[in-house]
Amino acid sequence: MHLWREYIKIALSAIRGNMLRAVLTMVIIAVGITALVGILTAIDAIKGSINSNFTSMGANTFTIRNREMSVRIGKGGKRPKKYKPISYDDARRFKETFLFPAKVGISMLASMGSTLKYRDKETNPNIAVFGGDESYLAGGGYEIDNGRNFSSQEIFFQSPVILLGSEVAAKLFPGKTQPLDKVISVGASRYKVIGVLKSKGASMTMGGDKICIIPVSNARARFAMPDISYTINVVCRNPQELEIAVGEATGRFRTVRALRTGQEDNFEILKSDSIAGLLIENIKYVTMAATIIGIITLLGAAIGLMNIMLVSVSERTREIGVRKSLGASSAAIRFQFLTEAVVICQMGGILGIVLGMITGNITSFFVGSGFIVPWFWIGSGVLICLFVGIVAGYYPASRAAGLDPVEALRYE
Repeated sequence: MHLWREYIKIALSAIRGNMLRAVLTMVIIAVGITALVGILTAIDAIKGSINSNFTSMGANTFTIRNREMSVRIGKGGKRPKKYKPISYDDARRFKETFLFPAKVGISMLASMGSTLKYRDKETNPNIAVFGGDESYLAGGGYEIDNGRNFSSQEIFFQSPVILLGSEVAAKLFPGKTQPLDKVISVGASRYKVIGVLKSKGASMTMGGDKICIIPVSNARARFAMPDISYTINVVCRNPQELEIAVGEATGRFRTVRALRTGQEDNFEILKSDSIAGLLIENIKYVTMAATIIGIITLLGAAIGLMNIMLVSVSERTREIGVRKSLGASSAAIRFQFLTEAVVICQMGGILGIVLGMITGNITSFFVGSGFIVPWFWIGSGVLICLFVGIVAGYYPASRAAGLDPVEALRYE
């Protein structure tokens, strides 16, 4: 242990003697570790936010939606196969004939970029407008904070009523202004506010708190678009009934869509955990890119460190000769220079880990996740820096250890 302390003291003394070069190398290493730890910590935060948001929808919910376009091989080669959208009649017939004890909600995305106005207040043109029925909130993971939900009569009569996301309500009705029963404009249409939704924070799901919901029947009339596809949300009584309900819903919706035996489904059923898994699966490419960026940066740092160590060997040739003449072995000289390389790497790595944690947790704050201490990436950063220090320092250390003491003493 005493010998280790001596090696580290000598290493720190050598670093102070070449402060500028050592600091520049540490900064390069810190940038690489910051990129690695920071981006991967941010990705962990995003994954946590995705899981928590979809968990809030409940482990007893699933969604029926139009199947995505796929590519198939035909006589003319590869061509896309487009599936028929889920029409409002399809969704309504399913809701009426699905006898399983569960809540069925119908919804559609009417607009992704609407502006809402109340008197002299207005939102940015980035508010998502959803059409939903009286059962939509349960399947969408929303709760009423103030006011009430739609009634079945309002859905039937296409009533111009609206539910506001908490951020939209705060924008249009700042301070203590009461939003209920106020009439606001959504584009060219006017709606009466009947409820405000509870905040979902910086949600990773579509819309978050920057949304408003109008009756789906009203959305069909006011936001008519060709080939629009509706979404069906089903909420079971408990998670144990989920798989049975999915099987029942698959058979029922195949009947609604008039699919014959042997025909593939032209729709898909997604459980909330499978949606989260799909999003997290796509994030792996960002993880790979972050890792590659960090490795490339660390490769540059390793080259810079090796150059510094070679220069240090040349400048300290006479010192090496004195040590060897006093009895220092080649192994001791080699270990000393390796220690210097590792110390430089670890100091840069510690700086990079701290900066990476700060960067990653800034992202965590914006996506509404908690403070994250990425122990795995911290440990990985330390090990990577150790590896880089050994690889970059081994050749200069071996070169120093191989110097002839007589020639080294005659240097300069």
